[in-house]
Amino acid sequence: MSEYVMRTNQISKQYKQQWALRQVNLAIPKGAIYGFIGQNGAGKSTMIRLAAGLAFPTSGELELFGATGGQALTEARRRIGSIIEGPALYPQMSAADNLEAHRLLKGIPGRECVKRTLELVGLEGTGKKKAKNFSLGMKQRLGLGIALLGDPEFLILDEPINGLDPMGVVEIRQLLMKLNREYGITILISSHILSELHLLATHFGIIHHGRLLEQLTAAELNANCQQYLHIKVDDPHRAAFVIETALSTTDYEVSPDGTIKLFQFVHTPGKVSTALVGGGLVIEQFMPMGADLEAYFTSRIGGAAHE
Repeated sequence: MSEYVMRTNQISKQYKQQWALRQVNLAIPKGAIYGFIGQNGAGKSTMIRLAAGLAFPTSGELELFGATGGQALTEARRRIGSIIEGPALYPQMSAADNLEAHRLLKGIPGRECVKRTLELVGLEGTGKKKAKNFSLGMKQRLGLGIALLGDPEFLILDEPINGLDPMGVVEIRQLLMKLNREYGITILISSHILSELHLLATHFGIIHHGRLLEQLTAAELNANCQQYLHIKVDDPHRAAFVIETALSTTDYEVSPDGTIKLFQFVHTPGKVSTALVGGGLVIEQFMPMGADLEAYFTSRIGGAAHE
């Protein structure tokens, strides 16, 4: 069995004279929550449409659950649930009736899955209330419920938190984490809300002007964005001794030019400066540094513009 739920090999998509995707090699590991990040028009939705079978590549190859080409891909897509361009709801129907209608459309046997899905997405108490009267967060949860009919192994979500209020965002985040951790569902989620993806995703892909700039794990992303104290003193070797003895840490780096990156005490810098001065050192530079998530993605996208 493939260790990847989805992979692409040099996949490109052209609409008339416009290239939406250019030779993209994307890999989504089984069990991941893959945050797909890019500006509007970067190619996120195009890739998602290719994955769901709503569009077809101009060139390159798409692989789902190890399957490629024709009928094998069609069969693999039976293992996928998706919300693309908003959930498809019947506004005059209740949550239960919406799920029942989609169950019949998908040819899923047995009605017991409707009750189970309502409970899973937290809509079991909505009774006969019509979907048109739901809050946006409830509509998104109902859309997720529809996508979950048939017990998919891979969930594809295009901007599922766009427009939600803070409580709605939290509800969707908690639900997606539950689906991933307790049910083992792999999730591809596209969003431009970077702060929320950072709380949710285990893997990231950054796309810009149709090109995949980078794929990295959450741990790699956090390392790239790590905050630290930038320190320059008159005697870096003595400073290293003071840091290890007075502050009891070895979590630092000394650069060839003598500057020090101290990765602890970022939020208590006074403790560090007091120790250094107490150790007889003259502080020449002392400041917190390091990129936050938005700054990191902006630097990657900005750099790509000049490549």
